[in-house]
Parts: sequence; structure tokens; C-alpha cells
Amino acid sequence: MKLKKSILSLLVILVYSNLKAQDQTITVTSKSNPDRSVTFTAEKKPEGTYTLVLNFKQLTNANGFGNSTFIIKYNNDNFLTLNPSNKDQGIGLSYSYSYIRGELNPRVNPLFVYALPYKAGKKTRPVESKFVNATYFGATTPEDWKVYHFYSDGADTVTAVRKGTVVEINDAYDEDAKDLRYTSKTNSMIIEHADGTLATYRGFKKGIFVKEGQTVFPGTALGINSMSNDRHGISLMITYLKSADITTARSNMKESKSLYGFVDPYFCTTANANGKLTNQQFYTAILPAEIIQKEMSKKELKALNKK
Repeated sequence: MKLKKSILSLLVILVYSNLKAQDQTITVTSKSNPDRSVTFTAEKKPEGTYTLVLNFKQLTNANGFGNSTFIIKYNNDNFLTLNPSNKDQGIGLSYSYSYIRGELNPRVNPLFVYALPYKAGKKTRPVESKFVNATYFGATTPEDWKVYHFYSDGADTVTAVRKGTVVEINDAYDEDAKDLRYTSKTNSMIIEHADGTLATYRGFKKGIFVKEGQTVFPGTALGINSMSNDRHGISLMITYLKSADITTARSNMKESKSLYGFVDPYFCTTANANGKLTNQQFYTAILPAEIIQKEMSKKELKALNKK
């Protein structure tokens, strides 16, 4: 008999991180094979990498089951096969599963240099949100919390800060959040990078330019920034999955902590090709060839040189 658990994923939003129920994004099925082994398959509809946690309520006549955490990158991924201890009998099992966006404990490069989220030559003023040891809506803000709000003079085009794949888009809201300091009702997107980090951009006008599954590069136009608190801007945070303890986070919602770590990024600007940003200081975006090309494949570089 198979038990199914309510599917949960951690959605990082501007003010706090929390677990929310969602439509079934990943479906796990098990199949008995002619040799009495059992194969587990993950059907994944959305883009991007997920970490899946498999919990057995019952497991008999199976060889030692060690790892319960699996990285799911592809649809119809056969991520586990159990073999019977006694080959003359079948395996008895019941299980539940949960999952969360991101690859668990990826090899993050903390020295990676990002572009600013505006076109070359544009000026922006980053305002850092840093709520260390604060509590919002019952969730404790992580100590490494790092979010920047990049303001501009008027509505402007927001661009990608690094090569990646667009894995999630929310483009449902028509109006700017003019009178709301923090709200989840903003258009947003998540871009997954090669090292497993996730860039979350929030604050687009409706009509985002890119699609889920699309590969973007530094400088790729993503959309137009919206107005918040009488200023046009976009928020950006770069995170990575550092814990898959979904069950604990779900059962202690009032004292929940983010399962994600935050990156304190270096940026390339006209003032410094490789530096941290100073809060409230104006910077001018620059997009040198090495920033655009440093993560391109040979095929992508060849296509670029043909233009």
C-alpha cells in the first residue's frame, strides 16, 4: 500500500521564507519488476532542480536502504531501485515523499561576479535589506539574509545578472504595489544557475519578457520593473538549498527557519569590476565581454561570434 504525503515546497518571498502547500509538482510512482525489484520514478512537470525526500513507513525484504534524499533534475527520472533480500519473495513497502526546489548543498562559488540587473550605462541605487535576528510573521530571519532592492529613475528594463535557466515565473498581477512595503502579490521569477544557486527577482510589471525553460545570459532583458513605495525598482536575492528538513519546518511553522542560505554577491560596476555594493550608493551598470561569456558553452560562444 502506498501512502502519499501532502506535497510541500519552500517558497522564498521578500520578507520571510515559509512552507506552503501547492499543486502536485512532482509525482513519485513505484513499479515492481520481473526480478521482484522495485523501481521508483519521479515525474516532474516544472523546470528546474528539486530535492526529494523519501520516507518509508514500511519496508520489508529489501537490501539496506541508506540515502533518503535524492536530486531530481529530469522528468521520468528512475532515481532508486530496491532489490529483494530474498529473491523468492517480493518487497513489502509503503512510503511518503516531499520535495523542495533546489539542489541540496550545491557547490556554490562565493566569489562569483554578477552583473547589475540593468542595461550597461544605466544607474541604479541598491538598498540592502538586512534583518538579522528579526522575526516576521512567526518566521525567524536567517543570519545570512541578503536582499537588494535596485532602484531606478522611472520604469526601466530589468536584465539577468548571470547565465541560467528560468525555472519559475509569476506574471499574474496587473497593478503596482505602490502603497505596500512588503507583499507577496508581485510579479516575480526564479532563475537557476549552473552552480545550484537560485536568483529570485521580484517586482515586475505584468508582461514578463522570458518564458520558463528559457536560457538567459547576463544582460538578457527579463521585464520592466514596477513601482513600490513611489519608486521603481526590482528586488534580487541569490539563495541555495542548505537543508531538506521539510518535515521539521512544516511541523514548527511558528518557529520555522529558512531552509535556504543566502549569497552575499560580488558585482561588476563601472566603479569596481569585482566588489561588494555599498548600501544607498549609486552605481552604473557595465557589461564587459568576460561577464557575458564566462559561463557560455562552446556552442553558445560560436553562435555569439557569428552575430
